[in-house]
Amino acid sequence: MKQASESASGPVILIVSGMSGAGKSTALEVLEDLGWETIDNFPLRLLRPLISTEASPDTRLAIGIDARTRGFDPARIIELVERALPSSGLRIDLLFLDASSREIERRYNETRRRHPLAAGRPVREGIKAERELLKPLRARAPTIIDTTEYSTNQLQHAMREMFGKDAPEDLAITVTSFGFARGMPPLADLVFDMRFLANPHWQADLREQTGRDAPVGDFIEQDPGFSSSFNRIRELVLDLVPRYADQGRAYLTIAFGCTGGRHRSVFTAERMAAALHDAGYEPSLIHRNLDAPVTDATEGVSAKRS
Repeated sequence: MKQASESASGPVILIVSGMSGAGKSTALEVLEDLGWETIDNFPLRLLRPLISTEASPDTRLAIGIDARTRGFDPARIIELVERALPSSGLRIDLLFLDASSREIERRYNETRRRHPLAAGRPVREGIKAERELLKPLRARAPTIIDTTEYSTNQLQHAMREMFGKDAPEDLAITVTSFGFARGMPPLADLVFDMRFLANPHWQADLREQTGRDAPVGDFIEQDPGFSSSFNRIRELVLDLVPRYADQGRAYLTIAFGCTGGRHRSVFTAERMAAALHDAGYEPSLIHRNLDAPVTDATEGVSAKRS
């Protein structure tokens, strides 16, 4: 793998090309997540006019071009790269995605997609023709990623290492509480069921209060199962959060549920948000069912637990 040069200030246009099946689409998706504007299969005849208008200081534009692109011509692409607009400070880089012919053939056979240059012939013939066509472009590329041994996840990681230095590094964390009786949150990544704790709803003086009120919090903390369980959950979450960030996740939702979503889940979510804040994160906190009606039917029939 050739390494990308250190990022410089000023506008940058990155042409992303390479062998079909080597990971161009994945590379563009990662760049988009990193804050780049991305265009795939952009007509080559429109490339020069586009480049001439994209010289603003904050330009980070990635353009996907390969053998499927109308008017594809490696020589013209190389000419554009070599004739960047020095007066505007515009820099045009070239990223080439490659993989062994055997691995590309395996990927095409696995997905049963047609190779763009096969034209009714076996996949290997299309791969051979494309490799010959792209030879000058590969030789010119300052950055080459060979994805032969890469999973999709490994390619994503490599792209973030190369191009993510100027991207926001914060993982957007949301901590939410909810009531199982009112449905599961559809987008939660981690869900913890707090219904094993004594339910404050069945305490007459606590029923109308919520997990944000001190008397309810005191009641929940007195439950013998709360302290040890919460400590384990906190340790697990604090261990997992940086692992999610390392995988390139932009968002993480941690959900705590109880029966009605007003007491146990609210208190635990508040505690978890505080723990994450103490660890240096800035989580958002959402209580989905905090203002839901208070009803015995929702909470179940037990006088002590639900």
